[in-house]
Amino acid sequence: MNIIKDKKKMKRILVKAIKIGLGSSLAILLASFLELQYQIFAGTITLLTILTTRWETIRLSFYRVITFFISVAVCWLVFSHLGGGWLEYGLFVFIIIIINELMGWSATLSVNAVIGAHFFTEMDFSLRFIANEFALVLIGIVIAVILSFFNNNKGSEKQILKDMKYVEDNLQGILTHLSAYLRKEELPHSVWDDINSLEDKLKEFIQDAIEYNNNSFSDHPTYYVDYFEMRLLQVDMLRSLHEEMQRMRSMPVQADVVADYLDFMNACLGKMDSLEMQIEKLHEILKHLKEDHLPQDMEEFQSRAILYHVLMDIEDFLYIKRRFVEGLDEKYRRETFIKTMD
Repeated sequence: MNIIKDKKKMKRILVKAIKIGLGSSLAILLASFLELQYQIFAGTITLLTILTTRWETIRLSFYRVITFFISVAVCWLVFSHLGGGWLEYGLFVFIIIIINELMGWSATLSVNAVIGAHFFTEMDFSLRFIANEFALVLIGIVIAVILSFFNNNKGSEKQILKDMKYVEDNLQGILTHLSAYLRKEELPHSVWDDINSLEDKLKEFIQDAIEYNNNSFSDHPTYYVDYFEMRLLQVDMLRSLHEEMQRMRSMPVQADVVADYLDFMNACLGKMDSLEMQIEKLHEILKHLKEDHLPQDMEEFQSRAILYHVLMDIEDFLYIKRRFVEGLDEKYRRETFIKTMD
């Protein structure tokens, strides 16, 4: 699995490097064609603006335009009225840092500092030179934004759907082993390993979903992130459930009923319309457990009590999914949920 993860990382690095190299070269070429001063600065802006995701690039480009005019204004106020010495440049940087930090735009600081250095060097505040600097910024961010749209979003979504299937299959495997444990059947390997492995993969899938989210203009932008976070919560609940099971010194007769219910729930894992039926059936089991005959000894009493807690964990497992489904009614299209859960 680490090899697959490393390949994905290397692919992202390679694509990003190609975008930055190509974009920086094109920016310098365009600035040269327009005979602008400080042509290489356009390539540097492209380099600093191309980030991992489309939305981050667009957002940063917007901030660059706003802070450009702020930087020009500060340069004019400081250098024209106080002078062009090293102390004045330090004052300019001080003011720009304060403004950027207060606005939450610290990512624009490096470009603003270079803009200040250009005005500090030229001491030219004419419209021609301001237009020159703005053209460099505009070239850099436009090329960065254009390149940010070259993302394999369809391929990324296809991979996310495969990851969802992977999660479903592994969750079903864990539930199968837990029901087998209640029946005192011998397990092929440690359930803990399955839980820990799936938890690690889910954290990776969440990051992939966040990246896809920031690279798309979807009508349901956080759907995949919410899905994997929901499953991560459920895996944590299965961990608690398994811990409860291991505390039982002996299996009460009611354990078979719970095992049968886990099998039933397992078969409905990827379905939406049967969720309320699953909860209703679970409540019936809880009711029968309360009405069943009293334990005969302390050991049976303790095991029955733990089994009751197991059922409570199963209920929480179902409620986690119900909260997710209820959120879909407000935020997402119903048909999208059905498509991805099939």
